[in-house]
Amino acid sequence: MALEVTDATFDEVVLKSDQPVLVDFWASWCGPCRMLAPTVEELSNDFDGKAVVAKVDVDANQEFAAKYGVRNIPTVLIFKNGEVVDKQVGVAPKATYTEKLDALV
Repeated sequence: MALEVTDATFDEVVLKSDQPVLVDFWASWCGPCRMLAPTVEELSNDFDGKAVVAKVDVDANQEFAAKYGVRNIPTVLIFKNGEVVDKQVGVAPKATYTEKLDALV
């Protein structure tokens, strides 16, 4: 299951991770975000032990959404060693995210 990350836990879970981290910035009222949610859960299972898959509710946690310039949701950022190495705005097929993570694990 994808980890729920907050502003308080972002640094520890995402930036200090020794594995690549996919972060889905989403909101409960966002239709495309709800479309992407099952894909994020599948990625969490597919990459269990190889990468961290996390979600940030932008309504409740605005600090890191603002820091990384998230203006449209869903936005997926992929981090490696605390740095953003890839970005996907909007819904994309699962294969898109799988390829991006496979290149980093």
